Formats: sequence, structure tokens, C-alpha cells
Amino acid sequence: MPTTTTFPPPGFRRFWTGEAITGLGAAITGLALQTLVVLDLDGGATETGLLSSARWLPYLAFGLLVGALVDRVRRRPVMVVTDLIRLLLLLAIPAAWAAGALSLPLVLGVVACYGLASLANDAASQSFVTRLVPRQHLQPAHARLDGAAAVAETGGPALGGVLIRLLGAPLTFVVSAFGHAASMIAVATLATEEPPPAPRREKALRSLGRDIAVGVQWVYRESGLRVLALATHLWFAANAVLGVVLAPFALRELGLSTVAFGLAAAAAGVGALVGATTSGRIGIRVGTGGAIIVSHSVSVAGVLVIASALLLAANPLAAAVALGVGQALHGFAMGLSNSHEMAYRQSLTPDDLQARTNTTMRSFNRAVVVVVSPVAGLLADRVGLGPMLLVSAVLFLITAVSLLAAGFRHARVAEEPPPSKESD
Repeated sequence: MPTTTTFPPPGFRRFWTGEAITGLGAAITGLALQTLVVLDLDGGATETGLLSSARWLPYLAFGLLVGALVDRVRRRPVMVVTDLIRLLLLLAIPAAWAAGALSLPLVLGVVACYGLASLANDAASQSFVTRLVPRQHLQPAHARLDGAAAVAETGGPALGGVLIRLLGAPLTFVVSAFGHAASMIAVATLATEEPPPAPRREKALRSLGRDIAVGVQWVYRESGLRVLALATHLWFAANAVLGVVLAPFALRELGLSTVAFGLAAAAAGVGALVGATTSGRIGIRVGTGGAIIVSHSVSVAGVLVIASALLLAANPLAAAVALGVGQALHGFAMGLSNSHEMAYRQSLTPDDLQARTNTTMRSFNRAVVVVVSPVAGLLADRVGLGPMLLVSAVLFLITAVSLLAAGFRHARVAEEPPPSKESD
């Protein structure tokens, strides 16, 4: 475990660089997938809902199992192998397009496999941070990672919009795949040593079922994370609705070009960068719990501004500006909240439960997305995209109010690490 008191500690910059580059590729990938479904495969909100559901289905199906497995092994090899797998999966889309075999079922299958590889990578990389960074530096470390992600979210959609315009959505995946190659190299060349996994004879005494149960029990009963976990599940429902309707709302309802849509999406990255860079100061002023509650309140305002773009549809420039401002507000909220949520969660969790805690919460979060996304898509195609944006705003509001009512504004990062669960 890290003991240095200086920040950033050795190895963090290289890890941060790999995460930043793969984040840029992921942002391009996200825009390319939505554009591919809406424009190349003639999809609507129902199809974008299926796309979102396929992306997160592996978290529902395998999340708890993967978390238990990752806690049994070194985390860096998992990150390297899964980045290679994701690279190959992204290249499968332009290959299918070139062969004339591109279809929605094929894309959904590739996206589901990509999600499974990302599940394992996320479980390993999030847990790896606690082996690079001392507890007292978790919040600034995650703020830096969030800042890099925000820059990626700013440049990625803007660059993706241009690439889609020049190359078409299928060939854009060739460019985005390079992000995983860079991340794979950065992590593979890290000098940081990980502690060895427990001996096999000790592992044989514990079943995977027990390991999974310990992780779930920790999150929802023993750790004090239950209030945050339940609110986060609701937040993901709100964000799932927003994610499903955003692309058809911008490209069809508002009639924006892919470049304008990319620039509006990039505004979310600008907001996230501001949120991440100010998260420390805001946390000092209002506390960890207060910062998280404020962030969810800002998301309410952001979604309402996005919905107001419909009133400006006759003026494409004004509509694009409203869409961008709303995206920027929501991005600010995410940039503000994430480092505080991660620092709070990891400060309460022993090292040997980090992967299970991460994947337990992520599995249930993504389970919400898997269930809500197709339902939101079907409803949007029937009742309209504007009303579904209002549903999203209401869900974000309930999230903020529930945390406030539960007294979560007093939550703070734990100063002392909890004891290991596996020694019980």
C-alpha cells in the first residue's frame, strides 16, 4: 500500500496518462455509436435504448462475479488484457462495415462484449488507484482523473463529430481504438509493484459465492455506503433516460448536424473539467456530502436547459447553444461529484474489498440502466422526447432531495482505513 505523503506519488502520472488517452477514445466511441445507430442504421430512441442496454448488460449479468475474481488477482494484468480485447472489438465494427455485414444486432453484440471487457477493466483500474495513492490523497487523485476525463469528454465529441463527418461513423472506430492501445502500453510499463494474491490453498477455502455475498453485504449493510448507493442507483435511472433521448433529440428533433451535436456534447466535457478542478475547494466549503448533493441539483438545472432547446428549434444556432449550456451544467455536476463519491467510498473500504465494492455498486447502477434504457426509449417514441427529458429532471431532483433528507450532507472521507474483511 502507498505510504508517501507527496502528491502525485510515483507511477500515478503514467497511470493518469493512460486513463486520459483511453478516455478520449471512449468519448469518440460513444458519439460514433450513437451516430451509427441513428443515421447509418436508421434507428430512433428505441434503438438507442437497446444500445445503452447492451453496453451495460454485462454489469448486470456478471458484475458481482467479476468483482470477486478481480479481488483474487493482481489488477494490472487484468487492465492490460482487457484493453487489448476492447481494441480488437472496436476494430470489428469497421471490418463488418467493409464486408457489408454491418447490422444493429451485430453492433449490439460487439457493444455487449465491449461492456464485459470494460467491466473487468473498471474493476481493476478503480481498485488499482488505492495501491498507487495514499488515503489522504484519494480525492485529489480522483479529481485529476476526472479532469483528464473531462478534457477527453470535451475534445472527444468535438473530434468525433469532425471524424464522423470526414470518415463516416464506421471508420471512426479505427481512430478511437488507438486509445486502448495507449492505455495498454502505459499500464504495462508501470514500475509499481502490486502485492501478491493470497496463496491458492487459502483461496480454496472460500467460494466465489461467499466472496460475492461479502461484497454485497459490505455495500448495503456494514460499510455505511447504503444511502449513497441507493441514491446513485436513482441517479443512473435519471441519466439513462437522458442518454437515451439525447441523440435523437439533437439529431432529429432539433435537426442539428453531427458536428453541432459533437460540439454540444463537448460542452459537457468543459463543464466536467470545471467541476473537477473546483471540486476540492467546493468540498472544503460544503463538505463531501454537501458537494455531492449540490452536484445533483445542478443536473436538474442542466436537463431543464436541454429541454428548453426544443422551444428554440426554429433557430438551429440558438438550439445548439441551449443544448450545449445544458450539457455543460450536467457535465459540471458529474465533474464535481465523482471524485467525492469515489474518495468517500474507497476511504470506507478495505483494500481486499475494493474491487467487489466497485463492481457491486456498478453492477446495480448498470442494472438500472439496462432496465430503464429500453423502457425510456419505447416511451420516448410514444410520448415524445421533450416529456422524457422532464422525467429525467424529476429523477435527478428526487436523488438530491433523498440525500438531503437522509442527512448525507454531513458525510466525510474516513481518516483511518477499515480492517481487512478477509482476515475475519
